[in-house]
Amino acid sequence: MKYELTSKTMTLPSGQTLYRIRALRAFSDVRMGDLGGWVQGFDNLSQEDDCWIYDDGKVYDNARVYDNARVYDNAQIYDNAQIYGDAQIYGDAQIYDLARVYDNARVYYHAQVYDKARVYENARVYYNAQICGTAQAYGNARIRDEARVFCASEVYGDCWVFGEACVYGDSQVYGNARVYGVVLDTEVSE
Repeated sequence: MKYELTSKTMTLPSGQTLYRIRALRAFSDVRMGDLGGWVQGFDNLSQEDDCWIYDDGKVYDNARVYDNARVYDNAQIYDNAQIYGDAQIYGDAQIYDLARVYDNARVYYHAQVYDKARVYENARVYYNAQICGTAQAYGNARIRDEARVFCASEVYGDCWVFGEACVYGDSQVYGNARVYGVVLDTEVSE
């Protein structure tokens, strides 16, 4: 076993009891005896590979963190969300519903990924950005500020969606495109 549940608990406003984790062996940058974040049970964090929950990160309900994924700070992963590969979630980010974040993707600050959204490869979602519905962000895409990407939209390549931009419908933003402060329901590339 890689970790154990300690006797330190917290109860969420929704009623779930979470347990602080403690490393039983050294791996990656975690030392034996290090306290980690919070889980509802052993199903939330794999005992395999180098995945870990740091600080006050919380993973609960049927959410799972595995492979080499990391959850830091006050980030929350819940419902049926999955974080895997080398993904990192930190700050006050929230990943929930059936969302998936994987490969080398990063979601941080106050960003939210939910519904059936996917963030993968080297994509970044941060500040107060949201990606939801069946939307996807991948490649080296950046979604930031107050931007929203939803419905079945795809944001990929080296593009940026920022400011208060909304990308929705079946839109595709790709290449080196920059979308700022507009509502978009079309295809954009540069």
